[in-house]
Amino acid sequence: MDFKELKSKTEKELGELLNQSRDKLRDLRFKDANKQLKNVREIRVIKKTIAGILTLINSQKK
Repeated sequence: MDFKELKSKTEKELGELLNQSRDKLRDLRFKDANKQLKNVREIRVIKKTIAGILTLINSQKK
């Protein structure tokens, strides 16, 4: 997800998206450990999305 798209979300939507992204990351890590994951780069994309969400949440708290 693009950072510009994340900026338009509310704090509640960001929290839900964060939970979904963390679940997806966990699933991807399990698939990678079992050698079932073909697109390993997807892990990197999800991690960057999580970092962007956390950045926005922390900037909104201030």
